Amino acid sequence: MEEPVGVALEAIAVSIGTSGEALRLLIGILGMAFLATSFSNSNAKWSGQIAGAGWVFLGLFIYLLSEYYVKIGDPVLIIMTAGALPGGIFLAVLETQRSSLLTEDTRQSIVWLRGMVAWSMIPYHVVYCIPYLNIAFVMLTAHSAEWMLEFVGLGSYTMGEVMVDLHDGGEVPLSDWDGSMLLLTQPLGDGGFFIPMYHSTGEEVNIGFILSCSGLQSMIIFVGAIVALQTVPWNRRFRGLLISVPTIHILNTFRNAGIVWLTDNYRNWQFLGLDMFDFSHSYAAKAASLFAMFLLAIALFDLLPELHRNIMQLLPKQLRGKGNSSTTS
Repeated sequence: MEEPVGVALEAIAVSIGTSGEALRLLIGILGMAFLATSFSNSNAKWSGQIAGAGWVFLGLFIYLLSEYYVKIGDPVLIIMTAGALPGGIFLAVLETQRSSLLTEDTRQSIVWLRGMVAWSMIPYHVVYCIPYLNIAFVMLTAHSAEWMLEFVGLGSYTMGEVMVDLHDGGEVPLSDWDGSMLLLTQPLGDGGFFIPMYHSTGEEVNIGFILSCSGLQSMIIFVGAIVALQTVPWNRRFRGLLISVPTIHILNTFRNAGIVWLTDNYRNWQFLGLDMFDFSHSYAAKAASLFAMFLLAIALFDLLPELHRNIMQLLPKQLRGKGNSSTTS
């Protein structure tokens, strides 16, 4: 059975003469623009209505990715993307709520959340849509993993040339691709721009690096969360960025190197129908990454207590500590 929201969107796209992916990107752009506008004009009376529309558009934009994660069998991202649409609708209701159900502190935290999401998603999609930037991140990710593996003595590897996964099937070297390098104007396949990995002997490792391997999503979440702290001086925000971004890159390099080594050395390993790549990539590495981000956030709370306060204000009252309960009416 096909996912009904995606089917409906595809039908709308066909009726207006475009592709479903192009329409999904338009929905995402509108959502980002609405949230960024409402964040920058948070004192305006109409900011809540604009933000509400932004949450719904972005929720739909992320939700439509769930079909892809179902196809590749990534349970963590299935849950996260599938919950985006109901979560967006819930936030839209809160944004348009003008009664005393929300305290002023909670409203300010929701405004921070607008900025966090907008300034997380906008830079990521700028990188995605500009092939030069996209490929630069892919190359940095691939070569960092290669250097790490060789540095710790876990093998000798080499990286292949940059390839392009075509939307209609197949793949071609970047040198043979006829698309624009300044702006991505045509849809690509699931792999996008990728770099395959080989042993130094020329034997293929059967692992390629794509943009989502870069840890950029995790980095940009912290960038958005820190940049959106409008009341915090820039010197403290900059220190927070210096702590979080390089740390995530280093941890992500260890993650990628570990996945390569495990997959390459345990090719016949099976557990409940999962091979080593699926297990290490979709389960073990995801759990370790989420735990590492949790620890990093705790470390940042000492430098940026405003970040902690905003997060606590967005939790249900039952989950807040006594010191975090708002007394503002």
